[in-house]
Formats: sequence, C-alpha cells, structure tokens
Amino acid sequence: MRNIREVLRLRLCARLKYRQISQSTKVSMGSIKKLLSRAEELGLFWPLSDDLDDARLALLFYPSSDTTVSSRYITPDWAVVHQELKRKGMTKQLLWEEYTAAHPNRCYSYSQYCDRYRHWLKKQKRSMRQTHKAGEKCFVDYCGQTVPVIDAGSGEIRQAQIFVGTLGASNYTYAEATYGQTLPEWLTSQSRMLEFFGGCPEIIVPDNLKSGVSRSCRYDPDLNPSYQQWAAHYQVAVIPARPYKPKDKAKAEVAVQIVERWVLAKLRRQTFFSLAELNRCIALLLDDLNQKPFKQLPGNRQHAFEQLDKPALQPLPTNPYIYVDIKTVKANIDYHIQYQQHQYSVPHQYVGEYLQLHASETLVSLFFNGQSIASHPRANRPGTTTLPAHMPVRHQKHQQWTPGRLKNWARDIGSEVLVWVDYQLTSKAHPEQAYRVCLGLLSLSREYPPERLDKACKIANVQRLYRLKQIKSILQSNRDQLPQQLDIDIQLPQVHENIRGPRDYH
Repeated sequence: MRNIREVLRLRLCARLKYRQISQSTKVSMGSIKKLLSRAEELGLFWPLSDDLDDARLALLFYPSSDTTVSSRYITPDWAVVHQELKRKGMTKQLLWEEYTAAHPNRCYSYSQYCDRYRHWLKKQKRSMRQTHKAGEKCFVDYCGQTVPVIDAGSGEIRQAQIFVGTLGASNYTYAEATYGQTLPEWLTSQSRMLEFFGGCPEIIVPDNLKSGVSRSCRYDPDLNPSYQQWAAHYQVAVIPARPYKPKDKAKAEVAVQIVERWVLAKLRRQTFFSLAELNRCIALLLDDLNQKPFKQLPGNRQHAFEQLDKPALQPLPTNPYIYVDIKTVKANIDYHIQYQQHQYSVPHQYVGEYLQLHASETLVSLFFNGQSIASHPRANRPGTTTLPAHMPVRHQKHQQWTPGRLKNWARDIGSEVLVWVDYQLTSKAHPEQAYRVCLGLLSLSREYPPERLDKACKIANVQRLYRLKQIKSILQSNRDQLPQQLDIDIQLPQVHENIRGPRDYH
C-alpha cells in the first residue's frame, strides 16, 4: 500500500521517469504504468486528500482486494505442522492441501503458507539446523556426571557411567548405568536401548569416544571393528559426529542435560549398593521424563514416539547380539597366535601374516582377507591349543611318534634293535628326548637291510655303544658282516721247551 503512495509521489510531484521510479521503489515498470494509468482515470493529483488513507487508496486501485487478511484467514497450528513434517514422505504441499480442504474460503495461498511457517520457525528456541525424520536417527552419548555405587562387602566406591540415547524425531529418551565406557559395555548398552525402543533406527550418531571410533576424522572416521559388526547385526548405519562439532549431535547434548536435571538430580541424596538397584531407579524416573509434557510442542515424548518413531522403526533381528572381541594379530613362527595368555594354532602357511581374530564367549575364530582359516573353542586359562592339521607334515609325523610306537617299529626290525631303542627311551629324563635318536636309527633302515641293522645293534649292545654315529660306523665298516669270533678262554703253559731263559738274552 505504501508503494502506491510512493509511486504517485515520485511521478506526480517529483516528475521522475518510469525507470527511476522502478529503481527507487523496486516495483516493476509494468506495474508502475498500470498504477499511473489508473490514477489518471481516477483523476488523482498530488498532494492526495487527507482522508485518503492506505486502505482506501488500495481499494481505489484494487477494488476486489480484501485488506483484512490477518483477521479473516485461519492460521494453521504451526506446532502440529512442524510435528507432521517429521513423518516419512510428508511435505508442506500435502499439509497445505489438507489445510485448504478444511478451510476453503479462509486459507492462505501456498506461498504465504510456507512463508508464515518459516517465520514461526525462526521464533522457536530450539535449533533447527537439522531436520529429523521419523525413525531415521538415534543420538547416543554418556553423561559427564557420574553416580557413586558402594560395594556392600568391601565398601569400595565405584563411579557409575550414565549412558543416554534419544530418537531424533520424538526425543524419546533411554538411559542406563554401567561401571565403565569399555567397548563391551558401550555395545551392550546400545543393544538394550534398541530393545527399549522396540526397533532399530536407520542411523546411529555417536560421539568420537575410543570405544566406538578407532580414529576420529572430520571426513572419514574409522569405526571399531566390533562396532561395525554390531551395526551389521542390527542393519543400522553409524555416522559419528564431527570432532569438536557438538551441534552435529545437539539432540544427544540436550538429552544428556535433561537426564542430568530430571533423573540424576533427583537421585543425588540416595545411596546405591549395586548397579541393578541404580538402574531400577533410573527406569522409574525415565518413565516420568518421557511422559512429561513439551513446553513448545503438543504432547510428550511418549506420545510423539508412538505417533512418529515407533511405526517407522525397523524390526529387531531374530537373534540377540552377542559381543565379539575383534583384534588384529600376527601369526608367530610357531604358527600360533596369542589371545589372553592362551595360544591358538593357525595353518602354518599363514606364518608372518596379519590375521583378524573374532573372540566370543565360547569360540575363537581367525580370518585372513575375510575368509575363515581356523576356529577353536575358547579357553579361559593359560595354555596352548594346537590342531594337527595346522602343522607342517614333518611336524605332524614327529608328533605322532610315541614310546610304544617306536618300540613296535623296533620289534618289527629285530630283537637287538628293540633292546637298543628301549635303552634310549629309558635312559633319558623324558622319553621325548630320545625321539630324534630313535628316528635317526629308523632312517638307517632305508639304507640297510633289517638283518644288518639288527646285527649292528647286537654289536652295539654288547660293547655298550649307544651313540647313533657308532651304529653308522659299524654299518659303514661292515663289521656286522665279519665272521663271528668264538669266545674261547685258552690257558697257555708257563713252562715250554722253546722258551729261552734269562741267560740267552744279551
């Protein structure tokens, strides 16, 4: 309305050109020409009459227009509109069409509808940097405040950490206490959170804590392998917030603040002697928190969750999540890897390679380039677990030898070989110390016939020759093939006619 009066003043009083008026009033030249033509028809001149206010001036130029827009049109409930826009597939166009259908003669145009909604949005105290769709995001974090828990037996005081998770669209909040922020506690807390929600969102937005993010980065953070496995189990995407960017997880920051104010503050005078007792109290206060009415929006967290997030959540997996510790290990030269003071074997071909270890409560599995290469029952004590199939062929053969097997082999060759082998096994502090000597004697059976080897052992037994090289010397010198000498003890006479006396020596 003010532009009409200004256009008339600039033309009728200042005598400016159309282009100059357009540059001054930001009105198109076509509209200026129409206004001035209408003014000429109406016989208007400058200065205008005092009783001609802006409303009457507008009616002269636009008789069909209504200057009482704000009082005549129905204003939508922008809080409800804001909540409805959080639903999947919801648009302003659809909400405007429903609005016009309800008030056909008292509705704003679509452009005015969107403009007034943006104007209402700017007046709200909440940050609107992010648009949260139903069932899309869940924000998780730990409270800075802790709760002391006293051990009833020892009197030791431990500070319990408070885990908090909240859904983006409804602000439905979950909280629980754990003794620490370790990786198993971090993952199991999120599993219980999803069970509390009764479904899975599309995205989990955590902080850059070490339990979840191995290497924080603004653009490409590295997730912990166990966290990746947890996300794959629940079919969710994990997108950590950028480092030092709290607005990326503003929902989590607000949820932490609310839990500290309306849950932890009410528990400040209570004394807890177990973690279960603390979690029971948190659960009771959490129900009150989720049913507490919103200040700016209609309803409460519980109602918003049932209307928005709950129908949009993905179903939980059939099988519950079982924590698996994932580590990168290197196969030692003895084709074993170590996990918690226990040695587990791997195929000897992978010596020197870096493998991925998956350790559950009952099973230890090893992977190379994503392919399973070994699996062992988990042992919770120091020791060694070795599968014969993982050993080289020569090691397998060595391990298969026992004192009984060595004696049976020696008996098949000959009785003297058995006597020699038996002496080797019984003379050592441990029979295994004689395995190599006995196997060396076995190798001689490939070069010499059993008869010769048995005769050589007979000579060695009689002369107490118990070194393998002595057996070899007998065989190489063919002593075992010499005629057997008679063991005859002949007594020679001391007096003989051909024996010279002492006088015959000069």
